[in-house]
Amino acid sequence: LDLNRSTRFSAEDFVESSSNAEAVRQLNSWPNWHGGVLTLVGPEGSGKSHLAKIWQDRVGAVRWQPLQANSLQLLLGKPVLIEGDVDQVPDETLFHLINMAANTGGGLLITDRTLPSNWPTNLPDLRSRLNAMPVVEIEEPDDVVLEEVIRKFFRERNIRPTDDLLPYLLRRIERSVPKAQEIVARLDEAADATQRPISRALARQFRPVLRRCPGRAAARAHRIGI
Repeated sequence: LDLNRSTRFSAEDFVESSSNAEAVRQLNSWPNWHGGVLTLVGPEGSGKSHLAKIWQDRVGAVRWQPLQANSLQLLLGKPVLIEGDVDQVPDETLFHLINMAANTGGGLLITDRTLPSNWPTNLPDLRSRLNAMPVVEIEEPDDVVLEEVIRKFFRERNIRPTDDLLPYLLRRIERSVPKAQEIVARLDEAADATQRPISRALARQFRPVLRRCPGRAAARAHRIGI
């Protein structure tokens, strides 16, 4: 059976480490953001959506939708989240949302992969605001985050991997939570299909999916032939 497992974005499921600690601190400082605005920037799979959802649930933020472009007054005095689709927000609408964020009870959190200073716009007033927008960057997940989320994904499937599997995956897996979830799912499927335990030996079948990550750990693994 193909049992779809939705991604959980609860605060309890978030793993904090040095790669995201500053982002967590900044989000927790709302409503004391400069101008009521903050942009959370980071690569795909770094946890932006998870952190944004935690903030949204905590403060009762309204997620911006394209249909809201003509009803901005309904968002006045409310925190607003633009999650991953800022390029779909018309320039004038984004300009007004930034201005509205400074009102009592307001706020604006935007997530994106690139800095606001790099977002295209033909509106001079918006350009100046984007250039001055407060930004906090979240790094790619480090080993602390990846190890814990891999363990969590295995626990969700009632799987107890062999002791040598996690170190093997951490040396090779892409620095991305979705990719970690993908490899756990593929290992689970392969184990069911072959009636084998989920182990390092099974993971070696997925070498094209796994890539060596830069750094001393990967270089050492290469030298000793792991």
